[in-house]
Amino acid sequence: MHRLDRSRRSLAIALSALAGFVDASGFVANGGYFISFMSGNSTRMAVNLASDMRRALVPAGLIMGFVLGVALGTAVAARSGAWRKVAVLGMVCALLAVGALTHGTVIAQGALVLAMGALNATFQREGEGSLALTYVTGALVKAGQALGGQKVPGAGAGLALWLGLVLGGVGGAAMGLHHPEAGLWMGAAWAAVATLAAVSITRP
Repeated sequence: MHRLDRSRRSLAIALSALAGFVDASGFVANGGYFISFMSGNSTRMAVNLASDMRRALVPAGLIMGFVLGVALGTAVAARSGAWRKVAVLGMVCALLAVGALTHGTVIAQGALVLAMGALNATFQREGEGSLALTYVTGALVKAGQALGGQKVPGAGAGLALWLGLVLGGVGGAAMGLHHPEAGLWMGAAWAAVATLAAVSITRP
């Protein structure tokens, strides 16, 4: 994160906010299951396995969908060269639009979780891992290490990602509670604007 220039850092924060928005709106709609926070779904799956194994199918399905989304995003990024951000975000936008069109169905949940998985491939570079946009535990660990006196490059930038996720989550929860379908369309529009922003910073 700290190695990105200002425009790409701003895009990363905006996308982290999008992840928070979609995750919180999905959390409200799904009765406590997450769209992008797979650590939470893993815990829910573990609890369900210990209490009611049939209910574990829901978080297990979400986790598998997320992993598949990451795989799809990675494959698209690898084949898109300099336009990888645009290609990945275009796919995310399309999947969020499918989620909005099929609001309230299993198809919608599948499209949304695929989109959030794919989102993490936006900043992937050849031969390197990608910048995590939908989970920020690592950023909080870095902040704690910095507070403990360790020199941690990018601790402040990581906190900016965390704050973006939280603020996006506030908006997503509000829309999920009061205007759930409109919230999904807002997420798709958000991704569309991010795609245009990615076009503007792409250097072929």
